[in-house]
Amino acid sequence: MAQDFLLPDIGEGIVECELVEWLVKEGDRVEEDQAVADVMTDKALVQIPSMHNGVITRLYHAKGDIAKVHAPLYEIEPEGEVQETEVAPVATTENLAGGAVKEFLLPDIGEGIVECEVVEWLVAAGDEIVEDQPICDVMTDKALVQIPAIENGVVSELFCEKGNIAKVHAPLFSYRVAGEADSDNANTAPQAATQAPAVAAAPVDTLVDKTTNNKKAIASPAVRRVAREMNIDLTQVQGSGKNGRVLKSDLLAPQAAAPVAKQETASVSAQASAPVTTAIAGDVAANHVSNVEPMRGIKAAMARQMVDSVTTIPHFTYSEEVDMTELIALRGGMKDAYKEQGIKLTMMPFFIKALSLAIKEYPVLNSQLTADGEELHYMSQHNIGMAVDSKVGLLVPNVKSVQNLSIVDVANEVTRLTDAARAGRLAQEDMKHGTITISNIGALGGTTATPIINKPEVAIVALGKVQKLPRFDDNGNVVARQIMNVSWSGDHRVIDGGTIARFCNLWKSYLENPSSMMMAMS
Repeated sequence: MAQDFLLPDIGEGIVECELVEWLVKEGDRVEEDQAVADVMTDKALVQIPSMHNGVITRLYHAKGDIAKVHAPLYEIEPEGEVQETEVAPVATTENLAGGAVKEFLLPDIGEGIVECEVVEWLVAAGDEIVEDQPICDVMTDKALVQIPAIENGVVSELFCEKGNIAKVHAPLFSYRVAGEADSDNANTAPQAATQAPAVAAAPVDTLVDKTTNNKKAIASPAVRRVAREMNIDLTQVQGSGKNGRVLKSDLLAPQAAAPVAKQETASVSAQASAPVTTAIAGDVAANHVSNVEPMRGIKAAMARQMVDSVTTIPHFTYSEEVDMTELIALRGGMKDAYKEQGIKLTMMPFFIKALSLAIKEYPVLNSQLTADGEELHYMSQHNIGMAVDSKVGLLVPNVKSVQNLSIVDVANEVTRLTDAARAGRLAQEDMKHGTITISNIGALGGTTATPIINKPEVAIVALGKVQKLPRFDDNGNVVARQIMNVSWSGDHRVIDGGTIARFCNLWKSYLENPSSMMMAMS
């Protein structure tokens, strides 16, 4: 049966290319990996190979035409028995009673992101879905992302369980298209072209299924991937699906076929995502380990960032105490009035705005050192980050261009970013381009810390909890004051102790004397 070859992703951000030269013609026999066409993107000339041995039955474009990524490029009649699930790089379409079934491939969800964790399925097999309806929440190493449906239909199968790792460009779920009758042409070009452009195809070198001894196994690409990761020969598994189709549950069943010899070339990511073997489980038990939690998403990203920071930046810490009595009184008198206007006035907007005012006098605190250490870049925008303890891990959104904002403007941004972070719905843009960071450990308790710099920034401050402590006034009398300890960490390649001390003293003066802060803002 003839099958369409869909033009795969051929470069980041490329959606179309020019057909420069056909290297074959209709009726020609081709071999797997034989060059079929030369196409020109806006960056380079790319050669497109054949996926199978077979005969070219149709060329969809003439020389000089524009070909679209994820659209049919040519049609081939494969030699031998080739499963349809091995062909379509965008989505697999089958002829089943009740309509055409398609596989939804996880699209690109962020620059450089190749996998994500399935946090929550918002639908189940058998559910009706409509275009743009949220299907699931996935967690990348940067943010929580919601994946929508691209058209109306009924969910057939979910390929990844909650907590599992889903790969970009791999099948995420399958669905039966609403109102689409069963047809012998389910795999034709118009059918494949209905896939949303946002759904990305697999790279050319991953289009062909490399599982050995699986020529007679009927299984989706997702199931074949799991089989490879578990080292299971699909031809030895009794499929429980339609027409003997092997499902993921078949692979996890106790009676599943014994694993084939383990491939030493298996990728690290595949090994990490595979189920824990009996040997590993026994080792865990022998060492009295009660639980094993994989480092994924935000936690994994934070771990990498922290290691990179402490191993490349010479940190030093500077601590000081700030008398918050006057600022607390000022905020207490203002918060109710602003609350009536729908503005949540916490202490954080004051910390952020005062920091921006101090940066004007000490711009080196708002600089960034290049990776090679050759240049120091002074940042014109004060994008001040604040660490938020969210349900998905520590997130650091930043308030952009604080130097141009009022206290009320900053308060509104703090509220928006905090609410989004705690809900796990921060946009990636909200976490990019930060220039200096505030960590409020005092919200949970504690007075001092040694915070780790959010690279490539050069400084971070940790706020301790506010305590009512005895202090001497100007007349030598003991009075109760609201005292907060702050702990700075600086990049000693850029900042010395004297600079950070003078900078902290200026920031402190704005906080201890709010009227001076208001005057500096005018």
